[in-house]
Amino acid sequence: MSTAAQPTQVRDEQEFERQPEPYKTAVRKIVRSHAVNELYGAQVFDEPAIALAPTPYAKWLTCRVAMEEYGHHVRFRELGEKIGIPQAEMLPAGKKPLSIFEFPMTTWAEFCVIKLLADMAEILQVEDLATCSFHPLRNLARMTMPEERFHAQFGREFCQELCKTAEGKQAVQDAIDRYFPMLPAFFGADGSANNAKFRQFGIKQRKNEEMRADYLKRAKELVEELGLTLPTLPKAA
Repeated sequence: MSTAAQPTQVRDEQEFERQPEPYKTAVRKIVRSHAVNELYGAQVFDEPAIALAPTPYAKWLTCRVAMEEYGHHVRFRELGEKIGIPQAEMLPAGKKPLSIFEFPMTTWAEFCVIKLLADMAEILQVEDLATCSFHPLRNLARMTMPEERFHAQFGREFCQELCKTAEGKQAVQDAIDRYFPMLPAFFGADGSANNAKFRQFGIKQRKNEEMRADYLKRAKELVEELGLTLPTLPKAA
């Protein structure tokens, strides 16, 4: 496997099997993570939100979001099985969830903010895989991207709707204040050894800290468009 500026392009699962173990381990780690987290998010946020949605139209669109998030898990799981990941490793059971999934969602406004902000974070992750050196993962990222964009737009439009009333605007701001501080950690640690491997092999393109900075900029602009503000994050120790 080349470690030069132009990494080897791995076009299918057969070529994948001929790659060095460190490359295969790195790809499997990403696919496993996506399979687990897409399913966990669908279970704890998207499916429960159907009951919280206030109108038949909102329920219909929330059902679509839930269906697509479950579909993302299915796609990543199917790819994982093709590259040798046991199915049990791609299920949430027995694994520590990402901190963003520990948020105790109980209201429609909270769900809309989750879609607004967390799905934007996921868009950045998927963007980074869109030129991945492992082409089946690249193709999966490109297939997933329109749906992730729809989920983020869903959050934006329903947050806009809520913000038309003073009560709704306060509910959205309150949810942002409580949920947003969980999101920067979604991008991983600065100076990550795993991320360095991903970039070395051309699986990912950017450092965690670069993606986090981009996300914080985009999130600030998005929230300010709603006439709201992001909370000040505590400084890292």
